[in-house]
Amino acid sequence: MEVEEASNLGKKRSVLNDEEQTKTEQCKRLKLSEPGISSGQSGIGKHAEVLEVGLQAIPSISNENTEKEDVEEIDNAVLEEDEEGDGNSFADMMKYGLVEQDVGITKFVSTHQGFSGILKERYSDFVVHEINKDGKMVVLDDLSVPANNEEPSEDIFSILSDQDKQRLEDLQHLKNKEDSVIIEVVEDTKEKRTVIHQAVKSLFPGLETKTEERDGRKFIVAYHVAGKTALANPRKHSWPKNRGSYCHFVLYKENKDTMDAINVLSKFLRVKPNIFSYMGTKDKRAITVQEIAVVKITAERLSHLNKCLMNFKLGNFSYKKYPLKLGELQGNHFTVVLRNITGSNEQVEQAMTSLRDVGFINYYGMQRFGTTAVPTYQVGKAILHNKWSEVMDLILKPRPGERGYLVKCREEWAKTKDPEAALKKLPVKRCVEGQLLRGLAKYGMKNIASAFGMIPRNNRLMYIHSYQSYVWNKIVSKRIEKYGLKAVPGDLVLKGVTAVPIEESDVEKHTIHDVVLPLPGFDVLYPKHEIGKAYEEMMAADGLDINNMKHKIRDYSLSGAYRKIIIRPQNVTWEALVYDDNTIPLVHTDVEKLEGTPLPQFSKDGKYKALKMDFSLPPSSYATMAIREVLKMDTSIKNQTQLNTAWLR
Repeated sequence: MEVEEASNLGKKRSVLNDEEQTKTEQCKRLKLSEPGISSGQSGIGKHAEVLEVGLQAIPSISNENTEKEDVEEIDNAVLEEDEEGDGNSFADMMKYGLVEQDVGITKFVSTHQGFSGILKERYSDFVVHEINKDGKMVVLDDLSVPANNEEPSEDIFSILSDQDKQRLEDLQHLKNKEDSVIIEVVEDTKEKRTVIHQAVKSLFPGLETKTEERDGRKFIVAYHVAGKTALANPRKHSWPKNRGSYCHFVLYKENKDTMDAINVLSKFLRVKPNIFSYMGTKDKRAITVQEIAVVKITAERLSHLNKCLMNFKLGNFSYKKYPLKLGELQGNHFTVVLRNITGSNEQVEQAMTSLRDVGFINYYGMQRFGTTAVPTYQVGKAILHNKWSEVMDLILKPRPGERGYLVKCREEWAKTKDPEAALKKLPVKRCVEGQLLRGLAKYGMKNIASAFGMIPRNNRLMYIHSYQSYVWNKIVSKRIEKYGLKAVPGDLVLKGVTAVPIEESDVEKHTIHDVVLPLPGFDVLYPKHEIGKAYEEMMAADGLDINNMKHKIRDYSLSGAYRKIIIRPQNVTWEALVYDDNTIPLVHTDVEKLEGTPLPQFSKDGKYKALKMDFSLPPSSYATMAIREVLKMDTSIKNQTQLNTAWLR
C-alpha cells in the first residue's frame, strides 16, 4: 500500500480545460436559476442551498463529546449572515482562512487518481443517521403517539387565546406583577373547564389551576404552585407515577445543528434547553436523524410541534426511566451524494474499493479549527501558555475579510479596549465574543482568566482540544510518511483502554488498523520510536513541555487520549447516478418515505453524473476526511472557494 502526498493535487485539478469550463458554467446557471432557494425558505423536501461550495465544512462542535455535560450554543450568526446573504463577502473572508496543509492534513493512503465533485449542493445530499448504543441505526419511521388514557385532548392547543397564552407565559417566567392569571369560562361546562385546566398545566410547566366563582360567573385561576422552584421541576406534581420520566424521540432536522434545534424546541415548548439530552451533536449542513430525550414532556406535546415547525419532524416516541448521555452512541451512518463528478467509472471503483478495504487517515477535519483568519488552535495554545491577554486579543481582534455584526464590535474594542462600549455594538450577545466581553466588564482587565470563564465550559475546552487535534494531525502525517501503512515496533496499540508498545516479536500480529497515536496530555504513553521524539520536538517549538501538561486552572489540564490512525468505514456501498435536473433529490429521506414520496426517475443518458455512497463511521471520525480520500481534494473552505468562486455569486 502506497502513501501519496497531497500538496499538488488541488493545483492539478484547478486548471480546467475548455470543455470542463463549459460544463461548469452550465451548472452554475442551473444552480442560480433553481427556484425557492433563498435563505430560510427551504422546507422539508426542498433542500437547495445557495452557498455550499465543494467540500466546505462549517464549524460546529464535533461529535467527539468527551465532556459529559450540556453543550451551549456557539452563535455563528456572523458566518451565517455573510454566507447566506453575500457570497462575495464570504469569499473575501475565506481568502484568509486555513487550508488543509496548515493543520497537518497532507497525506493520502490510496493510489487512485483523484477527481472532482460537489458536496452538499442540496441539503439532502448529506444525510446522517445516528447509530445508537445498541448498534442500531436511528430512523424516523413512526409519527404516532403512544396510547395513554391520561393524555390531554387536542383541544388544549386551541382553547386558550393568544392573549391568555402571553399572560400565562409571563406568569410562568415571573415577568408580571400579579401572582395569578384569571381566565373567564364563557361556555361554563365541566368538560370546558377540564380542557382549560389541562391546557394551562400542559402548555405552561410550573403552573397550577383552580376554579373560582365570582358574581355568578366561573373563572379559572392560574398560579405558581411553588414560585420559582416550580420552574426548576416542571410538571413534577402531575406526571403519572407509572410512566418513565423521560420521553425519548427521534428528531429529523434539516439545516440546523443540534443545539439550534433544541433551542427551537425549548422555545416552542416554553421550557429550558437543559431538560433535553442526547448522545452526540450533529452538523448543520445536512439532514440528520438522532435520538433525543426530554424530561416530563408528553409525546402528544412533542408531536404537536410537527404541525408548527418547518425543517423538523419528531417521532418514534417512547417513555423511559433514563436520559441520554453524550458519548453513548456507537457512531454515525452517512449517505453522501457527490454531484457533477468528473471521475470515470474505473476511477470511482478504485476509489471506493480502497475506502472500503484500506480506509482513510483519521485526521481531524477542518471544522475542528474554525473558518476565519484566527484558528481555534492558536487560542488553545495561548490558554495552555497561561497567556490570557493573548487569548483575549485572539478572540476579539478584527479579522481580515470578516463582515457582519461582529465587525463594529471588534473595531470598537480595538479602538477603546472598553468591553461595555464594544458590547453595545453587538446585537447578539450569546456568541463567544459577547460572553467574553461580559466577563471583562464584570471582572476587569486584570482578571481575564475569570472573564474567559464566562464562556460555557465546553466552548472553552474546544480551544485546547483544537490544539491537541492540531498536534495529532501533524504527527500522524509524520508517522505515515516515516513508516507507511504497516505496524512497526514501538507503535502503540490498545489493550482495553490501556496503550502498549508493539514489541519486535509481536509485529506480525498487528496491522495498521490497530495502531493508535495519543493526543498530548499528562496521562498518555507516547510511541517508542522516532514519532515519540517528534511530539516532544513539536511541542517544544510551541513553547510547551510535553512532560508537564497540567495547568494552573484544573479545567485546562490535558490528560490526553488515544485515536486510531487509520479508520476503515463499515457498511460501505456506492452507486453512480446520472441525471439531467440539478434540482431533483438523489436521496430518499426518512420523511419522504413516510409521506410516500416516490424516488425520481433517472435518465440513462443524463448529462450529469453523481456518486452516491453509504458508509458508517465511529464517533469523532470525520466524514469529510473519508470523502477527501475518495476525491483527493483539499476540503478547506478557502480552497473550495478559490476553485468555485462563481458558485458564491
